[in-house]
Amino acid sequence: MKATLLKVVALIGAVMLTATSGFGQDKSEEELAKQAQNPIANLISVPLQFNSDYSIGPANAAKYTLNVQPVIPFSMNQGWNLVTRTIVPLIIAESPIPGGSDKSGTGDILQSFFFTPKKEFNKWMVGGGPVLLYPTATDEALGGQKWGAGPTVVVLKQESGFTYGALANHLWSYAGWNDQPNINATFIQPFLAYTTKTYTTIGLNTESTYDWNNSQWTVPINVSLSQMLKIGNQPISLQLGYRYYAEKPTGGPDWGLRFMVSFLFPK
Repeated sequence: MKATLLKVVALIGAVMLTATSGFGQDKSEEELAKQAQNPIANLISVPLQFNSDYSIGPANAAKYTLNVQPVIPFSMNQGWNLVTRTIVPLIIAESPIPGGSDKSGTGDILQSFFFTPKKEFNKWMVGGGPVLLYPTATDEALGGQKWGAGPTVVVLKQESGFTYGALANHLWSYAGWNDQPNINATFIQPFLAYTTKTYTTIGLNTESTYDWNNSQWTVPINVSLSQMLKIGNQPISLQLGYRYYAEKPTGGPDWGLRFMVSFLFPK
């Protein structure tokens, strides 16, 4: 496992080094690198985010999740955009208890709608709207089996290579299977990133969730390194990250890894 991980890290590092040497100081590339760090940018993108979490439960199990996350902006009028962000999780979860059965399939789909003004407010960008949770999980171990809805908001600023801000939402369940617990959860994601002149980005964020029903925080702290490059004429962003769980429910994971490929489609 460790040897394989080191090989992956070395390969990605080599790709990033090659990519940085091949990039020129083109204004359009610089703008695209900024947009790639902006969750409500006027940019179509399709991130494929692979997460692996480890040391789950008494069996020290692992969970593997591929999040397919298309982001599609729409121009509503001269003053406003609508940015849709959808997360479709595909999950393989080992049993957290010895002798249990592993589970695999689709998790619950989360879809956010951000109404964003095209004009910045003193260089701050803002967006907000509804977030919806669809009970699409193929097994009750992979999702909450509840319909959910609530508000979501994002605010960020980009200057001197830095991107910083926060994304948040809250979900309440309003329908679904009666034998499953209701959902009442707040998600908070403060983020900070710095992009160099060769379009390498160092990022730090937390993707924290507070479960109001159980008064329980889950706080993974993510550190990441990403690189924007082109394969032919197709711009993509590669990201490698490490995650440490500073707070978690009993039996939750201790740590995890992330690898992401984002396909970017400039307008």
